[in-house]
Amino acid sequence: MWKRALDRAGVREPRLRRDYTEQRRAVRRFAAAEYAAARLLLPAALLPHVVAAVAFMHDTDDRIDRGTPDERAAALTEWDGLVRKALAEGDSALPVLRCLARTAESHPDMRAHVDEFLRGCEREVAWRTLADDEELRRYVREYSLPALMLTACLLAPADAATRTAFTEGCHLLIRAMQRIDFLEDLPEDVRAGRHGVPLDAVARHGADLTVPGPALGRLVEEQADRAAADLAAATPLPTLAAPPYRAFFRALVGVQRLRLDAVRRAGASLATRTSGPSAPAAALLLLREAARRVQGRDASDRSGRTA
Repeated sequence: MWKRALDRAGVREPRLRRDYTEQRRAVRRFAAAEYAAARLLLPAALLPHVVAAVAFMHDTDDRIDRGTPDERAAALTEWDGLVRKALAEGDSALPVLRCLARTAESHPDMRAHVDEFLRGCEREVAWRTLADDEELRRYVREYSLPALMLTACLLAPADAATRTAFTEGCHLLIRAMQRIDFLEDLPEDVRAGRHGVPLDAVARHGADLTVPGPALGRLVEEQADRAAADLAAATPLPTLAAPPYRAFFRALVGVQRLRLDAVRRAGASLATRTSGPSAPAAALLLLREAARRVQGRDASDRSGRTA
């Protein structure tokens, strides 16, 4: 299937095929569930480009997430130059950037999203704590949303009005996802000295993020409720995508619900352990959406719209 996907994506040069295959292996390692969803639920011609976008996002995050704030800022400056050079020249010494350049050549809208993402990385490098929900929202708007749009732009509708609504749906979805991320990874983030739970919420509940207890349980429940509200508001997102992409977005929203359920079950124990969705439940969700896609049930949504 992978070789066919490369063929359909127009990636025929041997070196580039090896590059994309290398990025595929990386994505399968660090984002196995997301890769499985893309493989099962997206058209083959799009899969290599989705892999390139996800690999670039992860590589960037990894490069700027180590060291002191000054070291992180220096790493971003260096990486920004390498990325822009690769896009300008269509080539790079780095396989991940060679793939990004080819994907941007095939999907020109990607360039603007790469630029917005790199600018958003300045906030990712700089933040140490989030004071309140407004600051969390700014973080999502400036960094998390551009990161998601690296992939989502490949699936966005062509119609301008629908595209605006689609982007807002992505914004709501990633805001829920980011809040869930911060809860899932709480013990690791606290150890690293940079957690994403708003400080005013921690103070409001009198919670100690390192100690399981009723106060932390109430904090987790409150944050989970806020993620659930955004996730509910993002529910129409799949109907805004073109029919071939709807199963993927339904699965993406569904997996976030599973993650949120796991966070609620973990509750105050998140002080000492991470959480994640049930693997069998996630697999069942993907298989159900794959079957629905094969049956051609996405020709139009309930309103008859074909985006």
